Amino acid sequence: MEHIEKLAPLGLFDARVPRYTSYPTAPVFSKEVDDTAQSVWIGALDPAVPVSVYVHIPFCERLCWFCACRTQGTSTLHPVLSYLNTVETELRKLAATLPKGIRMGRLHWGGGTPTILPPQMIHQLAQAIKAVIPPAEVFEFSVEIDPTMVDAAKIDALAAEGMNRASIGIQDFSPDVQAAIGRAQPFEDTAACVAMLRKAGINSLNADLVYGLPHQTLAKITDTVSKVLTLDPDRIALFGYAHVPHMAKRQKLIDEAVLPDDHARYALAESAAAQFNAAGFQTIGIDHFAKPDDSMAIAAGDGSLRRNFQGYTADTCPTLIGIGASSISRFAQGYVQNASATAAYIQRIEAGKLAGFRGHAMTEIDQLRSRAIEMLMCTFAIDLVELRETFGADEATLIPLHEAVAAKFAGYVTLSKDALTVTPQGRPLLRMIAQFYDAYADTGAVYSKAS
Repeated sequence: MEHIEKLAPLGLFDARVPRYTSYPTAPVFSKEVDDTAQSVWIGALDPAVPVSVYVHIPFCERLCWFCACRTQGTSTLHPVLSYLNTVETELRKLAATLPKGIRMGRLHWGGGTPTILPPQMIHQLAQAIKAVIPPAEVFEFSVEIDPTMVDAAKIDALAAEGMNRASIGIQDFSPDVQAAIGRAQPFEDTAACVAMLRKAGINSLNADLVYGLPHQTLAKITDTVSKVLTLDPDRIALFGYAHVPHMAKRQKLIDEAVLPDDHARYALAESAAAQFNAAGFQTIGIDHFAKPDDSMAIAAGDGSLRRNFQGYTADTCPTLIGIGASSISRFAQGYVQNASATAAYIQRIEAGKLAGFRGHAMTEIDQLRSRAIEMLMCTFAIDLVELRETFGADEATLIPLHEAVAAKFAGYVTLSKDALTVTPQGRPLLRMIAQFYDAYADTGAVYSKAS
């Protein structure tokens, strides 16, 4: 408690800062970068270097109240089928733009609820993607799975198409917490889902949890973590709930009066982290945990860990191609986001365009700041030697920022000629420290709390 009281005056419980899954962050994107840049950047890809592909499925049968993702509810498969047809059209347009010979090192389906797709649609989508960008020799295919929206036939279809990692949404197993966020999901359903995955040969498993939810207590999150550990996942993501009802209207259904206060929220995160560490998981960055033999832990150890729109990743593909509404592509030259609303996305594709609607072209200084922030987020340190070797004289432009960080967070940051390092005690402040390197911080966007 004494340690937390020392961090509080630095803004731990007051600051709202980005999670820095990209730099610049999405609120900085503008319409000056659109499908024209998208087409040029896709055409400039090196066929010898595999790419990652992200496909967004924006549909859910139920809309969880805590979720701020780009999703829409549906009670029938009709809009889903129509959307898939549009995705196939986007893929054909992409095929006409891509250099010949491009291969896919990673494929991720997110949402929404990808497992809303029945087996026939799973095969339809997977085969359409692989027809345009065939898998590379080393290939990982991961899918976000709602245990209440999946069965053996869907899992078998995903496995047949090459899925080798599953990411299961859990959040919390306490019935009153689930009721308060509109997500009923009994532990038994989740355990049955895991058993089906194991039976289908899917042995790599991620589990997603959320702290800071309504009615959560230390006893409840301890019980949830204990149950998660019986599922034997390889990785865990422990995200802080971001209450932003001005952005995600469905969050207005959540009673703010029963959300944990700042200190209780921090205690929930610390308790869960300690439980995972005691079970043998390594802490990865600010909110992930992995078994020592998992590729994410290995990447953290050898310095190849990266940060992208899904959080921490062992993916080393330099390019990410986003497919579907609101998907974001990352190129060496910058970012491009597809039109966010499903109707607007469909309209752009039907007009014969790629779906890029807004984005950001990276300058050399953007690249420098991006790498500095990624280093902080992944390793809790900025390797100044690497920055000098990579960016030359431009690295010196960050010197005033290093000095400002060292002064502001004295005792929690050390600065030498070779590195700026955040101490273990200062790691709760990491996102606040990263913001010092953000030249676009004053966007007016409201982010989640640093705690």
